Amino acid sequence: MKPRIVVFTGAGVSAESGLKTFRDMGGLWHEHRLEDVASPEGWRRDPATVLRFYNERRLGVLAARPNAAHAAIARLEERYDVVVITQNIDDLHERAGSSRVLHVHGEILKARSSADDSRIYPMTGALIEIGDLCELGSQLRPDVVWFGENVRHLRESAQHFAQADKVLAIGTSLTVWPAAGLVDHAPAGAERVFVSPDLQEVPDDYRFLRGTAVETVPGLVEEWLAQA
Repeated sequence: MKPRIVVFTGAGVSAESGLKTFRDMGGLWHEHRLEDVASPEGWRRDPATVLRFYNERRLGVLAARPNAAHAAIARLEERYDVVVITQNIDDLHERAGSSRVLHVHGEILKARSSADDSRIYPMTGALIEIGDLCELGSQLRPDVVWFGENVRHLRESAQHFAQADKVLAIGTSLTVWPAAGLVDHAPAGAERVFVSPDLQEVPDDYRFLRGTAVETVPGLVEEWLAQA
């Protein structure tokens, strides 16, 4: 069996492909608080504004390209059994070649029914508009986890962490819960590495590599591929 690696990624990975993070927006978008465009309450008040916000994000994702960190993470599959667990809603890991990706906060390139969470649809275009309905006659919304909604794949992700031989956490501030707590599930015997340019507090027993994902991850991946 190949050694098992869990790669846990946050906004810092996609930022280097030009995708803005919520932090970059300073808490506001076109004078709307981010909570107003990323919450069930905001959706009920003004679905058109919420759709416009995510349509902009989706156009940005479609225009972006995977960066060197995404490509390096995909290369780990040459020698390791790899699961990527990401807080990001873009598809850059998949486009770089990663074959097993769990999106704990949903996927912006999918739509879902606002009446039935289980009805999820791959998008064929870039936009969701008012009047785009599921077969139940309900308005479509982005398939993205909003503030106050349940995170996806949490138990499965915790199991992957617990079985890992190596854990690589990249570009996450560890401030968005409950996903941030996944790093604590890594076993004591696993090699654990955290990559960030500015993390305030490193999780216990993680080796800290200060730098951006593009600066740091390709070199670490080369080391790990040479070890396998």
